[in-house]
Amino acid sequence: MEQIYPENQNKCRLVKANPESVRFLLQYSKSLNIVNHKGMKFENNLN
Repeated sequence: MEQIYPENQNKCRLVKANPESVRFLLQYSKSLNIVNHKGMKFENNLN
């Protein structure tokens, strides 16, 4: 059973996100509009 798990499990660490990056991503996701029409996908960034 111990062969299933990797030895170095402590390599993964949490990273703190910059508030400006989070704000940018939220604003971008709010302005992104995706429209499906007759099997085609149109992505619009509404500024």
